[in-house]
Amino acid sequence: MGVVSLVALSMTLAACSNDSDEGAEGNGNGGDTDDVCNVAPDYPSGPVELIVPWSAGGGTDQVARSLAAELSDDLGVQVNVVNRTGGGGVIGHSAMADAPNDGSSMGLVTAEIGMMHWQGLTDLSAEDLQAVSQVNADQAAVTVAADSEFETIEDLLAYIEENPGELTSSGTAQGGIGHLAMLGMLMGDDIPIDAVTWVPSDGAAPALQELVSGGVDFIVTSSIGEVRTMIDAGEVRTLAIMGEEPDSAYPDVPLLSSTGNDYIGGTRRGIVVPTGTDENIVEELDCYISGIVEGDAFKETMSAAAFSIVYRDTEEFTQFMADYDESMGTVMSEAGLTE
Repeated sequence: MGVVSLVALSMTLAACSNDSDEGAEGNGNGGDTDDVCNVAPDYPSGPVELIVPWSAGGGTDQVARSLAAELSDDLGVQVNVVNRTGGGGVIGHSAMADAPNDGSSMGLVTAEIGMMHWQGLTDLSAEDLQAVSQVNADQAAVTVAADSEFETIEDLLAYIEENPGELTSSGTAQGGIGHLAMLGMLMGDDIPIDAVTWVPSDGAAPALQELVSGGVDFIVTSSIGEVRTMIDAGEVRTLAIMGEEPDSAYPDVPLLSSTGNDYIGGTRRGIVVPTGTDENIVEELDCYISGIVEGDAFKETMSAAAFSIVYRDTEEFTQFMADYDESMGTVMSEAGLTE
């Protein structure tokens, strides 16, 4: 259970969901926050780019564009979203680290920053970026088809333990967030990681289609939001989420921890800048972001996408990324996914 405890610790460190009362008191669109947040008076001197490591139109892109619109108002310059895709997130995250450290560039980092280097995809890690603010965290969800024989998460885990190798699961690529969440769940119940066959997919949408067509027995996605449409349509049932608190939109869905399994998995997003960026610029950006996450515009964007707002300030987010990186290395090593 040591691995699971480490992962749970790293995912829950400084848990301060929506706890930005000590930050800027504005609404994320300038106004009252200007005097408080303007600690780098010569910044910015021109347009700022916000690098996104995933394609336009996706969830990370939606979060980035909402932040960019608010920051444009706060900073008084255009904040342009730039999608740098490819390499399973390597290209975009590398672009964040390689950008000028004069405040003209920032990035929206995703959970993959704590996974890619363990897989041998890159040498880049969280240490190569300066954390600014975390804005989001979503907990992994375990979902079955509506007509599944498994009524509860306990039913599913008991069956897996008693019938190793019989069930199949999907949700992400091999070694992706959903796959790691599934492995962590098995480890949390001391079930061998090869007790379920993982069927790689290009994401939640194709995995859902496999689930409802009977191609796999259950899926593990990065968040319950990714299966929301099918839940509401009555085609699937989510048995548990791997978080600390029930999802406010689905309060009846139990936590995995209710079974005694303390693994917490999922994804998160946050703003980073290149290392060496002036600390006053970092402070100013964090101050504005703490106001943005409390504003109606950002809340509406996140609610529409079924994403949870979780804010961590610079110090907390820095520590969180370091611990998350360590925990991912532990899980991936035990799963044989490291190089």
